[in-house]
Amino acid sequence: MDDLRAEYTLRGLSERDAHANPFEQFRVWMDEAVAAKLHEPYAMTLATCAADGRPGARMVLLRGFDERGFTFYSNRNSRKGSEIAENPHASLVFYWAELERQVRIEGNVEWTTDAESDAYFRSRPREHQLSAWASSQSEVIPGREFLDREMAELTSRYAEKEVPRPPHWGGYRVVAGSIEFWQGRPSRLHDRLLYQRQPDGHWLIQRLSP
Repeated sequence: MDDLRAEYTLRGLSERDAHANPFEQFRVWMDEAVAAKLHEPYAMTLATCAADGRPGARMVLLRGFDERGFTFYSNRNSRKGSEIAENPHASLVFYWAELERQVRIEGNVEWTTDAESDAYFRSRPREHQLSAWASSQSEVIPGREFLDREMAELTSRYAEKEVPRPPHWGGYRVVAGSIEFWQGRPSRLHDRLLYQRQPDGHWLIQRLSP
């Protein structure tokens, strides 16, 4: 595996060039990831932890961000939903290998409003709306045929109707307390800038050793 080591040489990240607001810095990096036509630039690892201390992680898609935090949508009865209900703290990780970049976000988790969840649900493709009803996410099922039957029945039921948002499905917002930007550099001397929210609301920027 030593033969697979790579050197990171694309660019650096200095305090001078970084935006004072981490959300604006994230916007710059996200725009560059989209412009580079990366596969699934909005994909992020969501790490949660149950009350018993056992962690869980999975990939989800970022569906919006602003000064309030980073938003994704899911079945609230899923494993991630149960863990968030028990322990409303989470971590997000974006990794854009082609740009030699990583962003780590930590914070408390809250539900989006019903209005936000309804608006996003209406924007989804119809098949995705139906699948939110068909899937009892994270539950054991007898086989693929079970899902196919559920989807066929729902397709028939809502053939001439608007698909409503399931009551167990909605948005989550990770309210960031810290955001770290990592830029790969040669010799493993990577650039790491950590933004930490202060009690008065402003962000303290510190450089971390790689």
